[in-house]
Amino acid sequence: MPTPLTLTFKIWRQIRPDAPGGLDTHRLEGLSPDLSLLEALDVLNERLIARGERPITFDHDCREGICGACGFLVNGQAHGPAAETTVCQLYLRQFRDGQVLVLEPWRARAFPVQQDLMVDRSAFDRILQAGGYCSVNTGSAPEANSLLVSREAAASAFDAATCIGCGACVASCPNASASLFVAAKLAHLGQLPQGQPERRQRANALQEQMAREGFGHCGNHLECEAACPKGISADWISWMRRERWAG
Repeated sequence: MPTPLTLTFKIWRQIRPDAPGGLDTHRLEGLSPDLSLLEALDVLNERLIARGERPITFDHDCREGICGACGFLVNGQAHGPAAETTVCQLYLRQFRDGQVLVLEPWRARAFPVQQDLMVDRSAFDRILQAGGYCSVNTGSAPEANSLLVSREAAASAFDAATCIGCGACVASCPNASASLFVAAKLAHLGQLPQGQPERRQRANALQEQMAREGFGHCGNHLECEAACPKGISADWISWMRRERWAG
């Protein structure tokens, strides 16, 4: 049986966007190393509720590293110290007994704090909406071989499509750039037949909307690639720049 852990959490608390915030300290003992970090927050929230106190607000949904809903800084690192891991899949065995964990929300002007560890990431939705839709006819499923896609193109498009839109790239970038997110979305459709009719228009629209939302420019720090829980390559950012100015 794994040895229980004692951890001290310093958690950002902020009741509403226009209110001042600060760190609250909570010490939890007897935690199983097999708990995820979000499950540890569940334990803490149960104790807070039992005492009649306000629970900690944080985003989550699938808790399987798929949806991209969760995310915050753990000791200054987006999603914590484990590579290619979402915070919902970050387990307490990654930490030392007695360690102090500082939990803070994403820090970016385009991601305003809503409450505690939850930020408003609707800027990502508006970027995607700016790209419009694919004009390829829809309806019943077409014959699988009617649109030929090479194995290389399909695999490359899938690599870009793994982006879950969690915002870790923005939170880790010194310029709070959303370039990796936008590049991944463009590279997904830009390599497939279905994405060709609006390809150039989409490349311009998404990048222009990214600037309007207040995200910074890419400074080639590559922190976005390091923090991405899906390991998406920053090479796609160069690809995105070429897309905008091509033909």
